[in-house]
Amino acid sequence: MSFTLAIVGRPNVGKSTLFNRLVGKRLALVDDQPGVTRDLREGAARIADLKFTVIDTAGLEEATDESLQGRMRALTERAVDMADVCLFMIDARAGVTATDRVFADILRKRADHVILAANKAEGKAGEAGALEAYSLGLGDPLSLSAEHGEGVSELYTMLAPIADELAEKQESFEPETDVEIDEDEDEDAPRVPTKAKPLQVAVVGRPNAGKSTLINQLLGEDRLLTGPEAGITRDSISVQVDWNGVPVRLFDTAGMRKRAKVQEKLEKLSVSDGLRAVKFAEVVVVLLDAAIPFEQQDLRLADLVEREGRAVVVAVNKWDVEPHKQQKLKDLRESFERLLPQLRGAPLVTVSAKTGRGMDRLQDAIMRAHEVWNRRVTTSQLNRWLMAMMEAHPPPAPGGRRIKLRYMTQAKTRPPGFVVMCSHPEKLPESYSRYLINGLREDFDMPGTPIRLYMRSQAAANPYKDRKKSTPSRLRKHLGKGAADE
Repeated sequence: MSFTLAIVGRPNVGKSTLFNRLVGKRLALVDDQPGVTRDLREGAARIADLKFTVIDTAGLEEATDESLQGRMRALTERAVDMADVCLFMIDARAGVTATDRVFADILRKRADHVILAANKAEGKAGEAGALEAYSLGLGDPLSLSAEHGEGVSELYTMLAPIADELAEKQESFEPETDVEIDEDEDEDAPRVPTKAKPLQVAVVGRPNAGKSTLINQLLGEDRLLTGPEAGITRDSISVQVDWNGVPVRLFDTAGMRKRAKVQEKLEKLSVSDGLRAVKFAEVVVVLLDAAIPFEQQDLRLADLVEREGRAVVVAVNKWDVEPHKQQKLKDLRESFERLLPQLRGAPLVTVSAKTGRGMDRLQDAIMRAHEVWNRRVTTSQLNRWLMAMMEAHPPPAPGGRRIKLRYMTQAKTRPPGFVVMCSHPEKLPESYSRYLINGLREDFDMPGTPIRLYMRSQAAANPYKDRKKSTPSRLRKHLGKGAADE
């Protein structure tokens, strides 16, 4: 049975460090300064045979207004209500603070199961703080060291009976269902998103473009922390949603500024985490601000996505406040074709993350881009098409020797990759390759998706090329050994 464990506590007590240890990966950003985590991050955790979902939360602070800290606290309190078990962490070296006592009272009222953990308890420095934790009235404290992995086995001992209790309750309410799993999956066939392997969609853009607000609108709930401040999101947060029966995992990324402006270590970690999300995504939504579209950083991000071979959807946000929509849309399309020719034909969608306008068109564009990204063309179709392309525009003849394109096939999908067997592939100019790629886009309906075209030589190696000439044996016998050697 799987349950949900929320890790809560003051800033900088080691919540993200423990989260990374439980999931077995460095998913959450960790730094010495407090307040690094702002959003809720979920992960699949495991301790021995105990499997559960763990939630990393923002540090609890005594703020209840509409400030950034107040919104972070509200999001953390929501995680407490969602979770089956709360792991309340304190800093054993700092001891129990007044803030810890305030939040202990909150957890005592709102959470059904609370485990008190004194982190950083390794060595003698944390002994006093671990003993002082008894005063919170949340039971026996668990001495932990998230950095060194101490106390994880004791955490298993405390979680196991709670998991059994939750499992008994779930069995009494949920009927048994049989789920068939098809293990014979063809890796070369277009992948159909499933609940275990959903369609991965990442949203990237400059700071304050509205990425988190857009994902909240797609989810239909305020799942991610948003606000007027730029650079709120730091981690690449993933959330799962169902789009008309298609499981989709959305990745919210930190705003990416120009490399020269990124100086702080934390921002570098955030940008690196966002680039990692792009590499693992299948479709990437490049979100632009309607007021300042196609800035240099936007072009760099779009070019990065194309070089990574991901399906691309360009979305223009804050369309609700644009006064001259028709003229602006015309200018956007012209700028898109001129500045990003490598993404020719990619979907350009206008949306308003604040009001929800254009969300259905954005979903359709994402699903369409994913379908094109997985497209496969038969070899017979490709070769008939190649003959027609050569008749319309024959390959060049550098040095008077015509380059012959003999055969073409599709080698891969995701993104579509094609191999052309030809003579002298190293002499084929880049312009002719672009001519073929543009033809593939138009004739096989693959707009906007990255296309890879590889030229290969079909000439077979001559086995006698480097062999020295020798005298035939019968002539050698007739001339004699000495004469033949001469």
